Amino acid sequence: MRSPEEQRRRHRNERIVAAVLVIVLAAGTAIFVRESRRADEEFRRETTYIPRETPITVDVKLLQEYIRFDTSNPPGREMPAAQWLAGQIRAAGLPVEVIESAPGRGNVYARIEGKREGGGLLLLHHIDVVPTNAESWKHPPFAATIRLDQLYGRGAVDMKGAGIVFLRTFLDIAAAGRQPEFDLVFLAVADEETGSRWGMEWLVNNRPDVLDGVRYALNEGGITEMMGERVTYFGIEIGTKVQVALQVVAPTREQLQRLRIALEPYFTPDREPGRVLPEVRDFFRDVAPQRIEFADDLADIDRTIASGKFWDLPIGYRELTQNNVFAQGIVARPGGGFQMRTLLMNLPDENPDERIAWLEEKVRPFGARIGEVERKEGPVPMASSKTPFFALLKEEASRTFGCSAGTEVLNRSWNDSRFLRHRGIDSYGINPFPIDFFQAEAIHGTDERIRVEYFIKGIGFTGGLVRRYLLEGDRNRQVGG
Repeated sequence: MRSPEEQRRRHRNERIVAAVLVIVLAAGTAIFVRESRRADEEFRRETTYIPRETPITVDVKLLQEYIRFDTSNPPGREMPAAQWLAGQIRAAGLPVEVIESAPGRGNVYARIEGKREGGGLLLLHHIDVVPTNAESWKHPPFAATIRLDQLYGRGAVDMKGAGIVFLRTFLDIAAAGRQPEFDLVFLAVADEETGSRWGMEWLVNNRPDVLDGVRYALNEGGITEMMGERVTYFGIEIGTKVQVALQVVAPTREQLQRLRIALEPYFTPDREPGRVLPEVRDFFRDVAPQRIEFADDLADIDRTIASGKFWDLPIGYRELTQNNVFAQGIVARPGGGFQMRTLLMNLPDENPDERIAWLEEKVRPFGARIGEVERKEGPVPMASSKTPFFALLKEEASRTFGCSAGTEVLNRSWNDSRFLRHRGIDSYGINPFPIDFFQAEAIHGTDERIRVEYFIKGIGFTGGLVRRYLLEGDRNRQVGG
């Protein structure tokens, strides 16, 4: 018979074992529930539509090959992908040039000469992509995995997908067997994601001949608004706000902290309405039918402002009427003191020097001053929505996707079209294929992807548009002017 002490020890051990079992069971249950929820969520995400039996075409395989070049910028490393693109053009028997703007930074240029001068069309895309955090991706970002009709990969949308669409269009025009009415130029550039220093900016300064005879351009920047699997609005980007990036410096961190607080009213448009540019007014009018809640306010923005209802509009629309300031953090300077990187997001027609002078007045009372000006751009004209080519683009988008089409003006992003518009080229930003909300959210994020069937449809849309412009002679004589 056990002594009382032994019985107490036994009961204590039994309680310890029971407690451990409870903890283990609870942890196991929690893990099971968590993994079940994650699996269920993944199942729901991947079964929100029934993928069609889409063939894996040659163009889809080309996009997979292109994505598998890691052109993350920084550092860029576009040259292998540029050589590959050039190889596709060269294999079709066409002349092509790889332009190295800096060691390892590749740009690709090819041209099909037309019958007439002055109406050339440029197909432009950038080779580089933003960096990724591979661990957070469902599929490796440079594997170009296809699952349930979705092609996953960094650059699938921004913008290697469009690059292959443009490449196929270029090659098809060359293979058509007759000379196009105007020049067709294919241009793939480096370094767009970090400011274009070794891409389009370098080319316009060092190889302006690549733009000779170009009247119009197709580039990124547009949108395809969707409801379910139907495109409801095809937005053609005609302009963006323009950036000035600089450093504001001061002896102490506290001075810059106080300054940043003082600049906060200029971060977002919570002041009086600014200027409504004619192109912005047209954009509001174009998009109004798609905005049930704000349709009347956008359709007549002048009346909306006069009636004091400007503040009812979403912030993105309000920002298109005002200049903004963004302060991006305070760090110590190598030579002493502190600096705060500051962005001036200006309306397209603003003089950047005047905006810098405005900021100087704001920072001076805080013992701060303007330091290095990293980038100063503007003014940049918007592309015209009154050209025959824009009318053709709207018509083809409506015919292909069965939707309304109109202008788009971007408030917080920009692209290489600013270099073209500055030279008098009307550059139009498009999504050549439908992009739904969830795919758009993945741009520059995790699990960037494109629907394979949408990608194939984009090839048909772009090819039809360019054929109508370059190969239908009677229409060309009207459109090219």
